[in-house]
Amino acid sequence: MAWNWELSEWPEFRFDAAQLADLESMFLKQGGVLLGAFRHLAEDDSPFFAADLLTSEAMQTSAIEGEILDRHSVQSSIRRQLGLKTEARRSRPAEQGVAEVMVDLLQTTVQPLTHETLWRWHEWLMQGRTDVGDLGKYRSHPEPMQIVSGRIDRPVVHFEAPPSSLVPDEMERFITWFNSVKLGGIARAGLAHIYFETIHPFEDGNGRLGRAVSEKALGQALGQASMTLLATQIERRRREYYTQLHAASRTLEMTDWLLWFGDVVLAAQRDTEAWIGFIIEKTRLFDRLENKINPRQNQVLVRITREGPGGFQGGLSSANYQTITGASPATASRDLAELVELGALIRTGERKSTRYWIAIGPGPSEL
Repeated sequence: MAWNWELSEWPEFRFDAAQLADLESMFLKQGGVLLGAFRHLAEDDSPFFAADLLTSEAMQTSAIEGEILDRHSVQSSIRRQLGLKTEARRSRPAEQGVAEVMVDLLQTTVQPLTHETLWRWHEWLMQGRTDVGDLGKYRSHPEPMQIVSGRIDRPVVHFEAPPSSLVPDEMERFITWFNSVKLGGIARAGLAHIYFETIHPFEDGNGRLGRAVSEKALGQALGQASMTLLATQIERRRREYYTQLHAASRTLEMTDWLLWFGDVVLAAQRDTEAWIGFIIEKTRLFDRLENKINPRQNQVLVRITREGPGGFQGGLSSANYQTITGASPATASRDLAELVELGALIRTGERKSTRYWIAIGPGPSEL
C-alpha cells in the first residue's frame, strides 16, 4: 500500500468541514476566553506565566521523542531569553536549544513561516549533536528516511518519507501552502502537522518542529501566540498520537485525524486556562501569607508552585521539605503544620504516607 505522498493527488488533502464546524467554533470561543484570562494576570505575572508555559511545552515536546530534560535548566534558559531574573544555572545544549525554539516561536508567531525560520529552529534543537550531518538545513543523505522499530535484522517500517532529493521542492510547496491556505485554525494546524511530518525534511527533530509549526498555525488563527499546552496534551496521549499519525500516513482523507487533533487542541486550551487560574490564585495566596511565613516556608511554596497546577508528583513529603530547605526533621514538621493551619497546604495520609499539597486548584484526589 502506498504512502500518502506517493498518491497521485498528493498533497490535495480532503476532509469533511461540516464535522469540524463545532470544534472550530469552540476553538475560537475558548481562544477568546484565554485572551480575557490573560488580561486578568497581574502585569508582573505575565512574563513568568509565559516562561512557565513554555517550559512545560519544551519538556513535553521533548518527552514525546523520549528525551528527558532538566526542567530547571530549561526554565532558567527560557527566563534569561525573556529578560527575566533567574538563578545562575548552566543549561546543556539540548535544553538551551529547545528553549530558544520556544521563545522564538512565542515572539514570531504572527510572522510568515520561512525556510530560514525552520533552519534556525533545527540548528538550535540540534545543538551539541555530533551524530546529525545536516545541521540547520534539510536532509541530503541518499538513504531512505524511515521510521522503524524491531530487530535490526527484521525491522518494521512504520513510515518512509519522500527521498531527500525531493525535499527542497516539497518544502517550497509546503511553505507556500502554509502561508496562503485559508482554513479554520484547527484544520490548518492539523493539516500542517501531517504535511510537515510526511515530508520529514530534517535528519532529526521533525516531531518537535512539526508541533511548533502547528502551534504557529493555531496562534495565527487567533492573531497572537496561542499559548496552548499542545505538546503537553499530546504527550498524555502519546500512543494515540502515533496511531493517528500512522493511519494518516496512508491516505489524503484527513477527517479522522482532524477530529482527533481538534479534541487535543481544545483540551490543551482548557489546560492553559487552568494554568492561568492557578497563577492568579497563587498570587492571592502569597499576598495573603505575606509576613505570616518564614523564609523556609516561602522557599518551599515557591518551589511547589513552580511545578504548575499539578504540583509535586506524588505530593510534598517532610523529606522533600528537608532537602529543599536544609531544615531538621523537627523544624520541617513544625513548618509544615503551620502551613496547613494557614490554609496554604492540604495534608493527606498518615506517618510515612503523609503528603502535602498546595491549596490551589484541584484537590489531591483529582491529581
